[in-house]
Amino acid sequence: MLKSLEIKDYALIDHTEIEFGRGLNIITGETGAGKSILIDAMSLLLGERASVEVIRKGAQKAFVEGFFDVELNKKVRSLLEVNEIEFQPDLIIRREISLKGSNRCFINDTPVALTLIKQLGDLLVDLHGQHEHQSLLRIESHIGFLDEYSGNSKLIEEYQVFYKELNKKISELKNLISKEESIKEKREIYAFQIKEIDSVSPSVGEDDTILNELNILENSEKLLELTEEVYTKLYDAEPSVIDLLGETKHKLNQLSGIDKSFLESEGECDSALAIVKELADSLRSYKSKIDVDPKETEYKRERLGAINMLKKKYGGSIENIIEHRNKIGKDFELADNFSDAISKIQSEIKALQKSAGEAAEKISLSRKKSAAKIESEVIKSLNQLGISDSSFKVKISKTEADKDSVDFILFNNKKYSYSDTGFDEVEFYISTNIGEDVKPLTKVASGGEVSRIMLSLKTILAKSDKLPVLIFDEIDTGVSGRIAQKVGAALRDLASFHQIIAITHLPQIAGMANFHYSVEKKQIDDRTVSSIRQLDENERINEVAKLVSGEVLTKESIESAKQLILNRQ
Repeated sequence: MLKSLEIKDYALIDHTEIEFGRGLNIITGETGAGKSILIDAMSLLLGERASVEVIRKGAQKAFVEGFFDVELNKKVRSLLEVNEIEFQPDLIIRREISLKGSNRCFINDTPVALTLIKQLGDLLVDLHGQHEHQSLLRIESHIGFLDEYSGNSKLIEEYQVFYKELNKKISELKNLISKEESIKEKREIYAFQIKEIDSVSPSVGEDDTILNELNILENSEKLLELTEEVYTKLYDAEPSVIDLLGETKHKLNQLSGIDKSFLESEGECDSALAIVKELADSLRSYKSKIDVDPKETEYKRERLGAINMLKKKYGGSIENIIEHRNKIGKDFELADNFSDAISKIQSEIKALQKSAGEAAEKISLSRKKSAAKIESEVIKSLNQLGISDSSFKVKISKTEADKDSVDFILFNNKKYSYSDTGFDEVEFYISTNIGEDVKPLTKVASGGEVSRIMLSLKTILAKSDKLPVLIFDEIDTGVSGRIAQKVGAALRDLASFHQIIAITHLPQIAGMANFHYSVEKKQIDDRTVSSIRQLDENERINEVAKLVSGEVLTKESIESAKQLILNRQ
C-alpha cells in the first residue's frame, strides 16, 4: 500500500505531505483546487515523463516522493534484487525535475533509470485517470481485461516464445528473398574477394608476429656481433668475468675461514657466479640459433605486405578481414543455394506456425471458458450499479489470413492472423435496455455507463488483480443521484481487496470513505497555493455537506452528510 506521499514545488503545490490508510481513501475539493495535480504528481512517481513546466514558479526543482509498504510483495523484491538494489519493507520512490533539464530518479536512495521506476510502478499501482475509463472504448483493450480475469499470463508467455521466434524467421525469409537478386549480381565480386583473401589466409595476430620476426631477421648481424662480444667478456676473455668471480670466491673462502662474518659474502659470490654462468649459457644458446637468411627475410616482408594490403581494403585489421570473408562467404553460398536456403527456413516457419497455433488455441480455450463467467458477473455488478436489465457479451473471434500471406499461424490446417496475444479478437458487446440486441460497447455506451462498466470490471477482477493500490480520478463521471450510492458501495467493497484512492465530487461516494482528504486552494503572498489535508470527523461531515448543498451549509445538508457517513457500513 501507499503509506505516504510528499510533493514539493510541483505546479500549484508549495509543499505537502499526505499519509494514506488502508481501505477507501477519498479526496474532494472544489473545481480547480488542485485534485488533478495530485494524480499528475502520482503519475510522475510511477514513471511518466515530465516537463520542466511542472516546476512551481520561483523554484529550482520539483520533488515527489512516495513510501510504499512492500513487505509481502514478491514481485517487487525480485525486481529490486535483479537490479542489485537492497530490498526494504518500506520502499521509497523519488523523482526530481530540475529547471536545468535533469530528471533524477531514486529507489531507496539509489539512483536508477526512469525505465526501472516505470517497471516498479506497474507492480504497485493501477492509476485510473480521469479519462482512462475511455480505454474501454478502444476494442484492443478488451482482450487485456479478459486475459487478466482468465489468469492467462503463463499461457501467453509460453505462446510468445513461438510468436517471437516465428516473427524472427519470417523476417529472415523476407530479407533473404529481397536480397536474392542483389547477391547474385555481386557473386563475381564476392568470388574475387574470397580468392584474394584465401590466397593469403591471414590469422589473427599474425601481422604483429611477423613484424617482431622481421625486426630480428633484419638485425641478425648486429645481434650476432653483440651476443658474441658479451659472451666473450663473460666466458672466453683473459681474464673473463667468470674467472674474476672464481678468484674472488677463493679469497672470500679464505677470509671466512678466519672470520665467519664473510660467509654471507661468500654465498652471495656463489650466487653471482651461478647467475653469470646461466647468462653465458643463454647467450651461447641464442647465438647458435641466429641464422642470417635473406630468403626468409624477403618472404616475411612479402607476406606482411600482402596482409597490409588486405587490411587496407577490408577494414584495417585482420579481425575485420576474417569477418568480411565469413559474411561474403555465406552470401556466396546463398547465391548458389538460394532454393535450398529458402526451403529450409520455410520448413522452420511451418513448424513454428503449427506450434504457435497450438499454443494460441490453449489461450483461446481459457478465454472461452472465462467469457461466460465474466458476462454473468458483469451483468450482476451492473445491476447493482443501477444499469438493470443489461446484457453483456464477450465475443471471441478469429480472422483467417490472406491466402498469399506468410504472416499466419496454423490450427487444424487453417491459417489465422495473429498478434502477440494469440489469434483471438475480443470485443465487449452490451445492451442496457430490455429487448435490445447487444451491440459493440464502443458504439452504444454513454459516459456514465462506461464509468460503471469499468468499475464493474475492476470489481470482478479484484481478487485476481495483484496490484495493491488502485487510484480512481473521478470514476463517477456521468453518475448522479441514487446511482452514486451504488458506485460508492462498489468502491467500498473493492477497498476490502485493495487500497483505494479516489477523487470524487459526489457526497454519496465521499460518505463511504475510511479516510477523507480535502484539497484546498489559497492565496498566500499574492501566490496561489494548493494543499491537501486529512479531515477529522466533524470536518468530514462539513465537507460531505458542502458536496450536498454547496458552500452554504444548512441543517438539512449536515444531517444528510451525517446519514451518508453513518450508513457507509
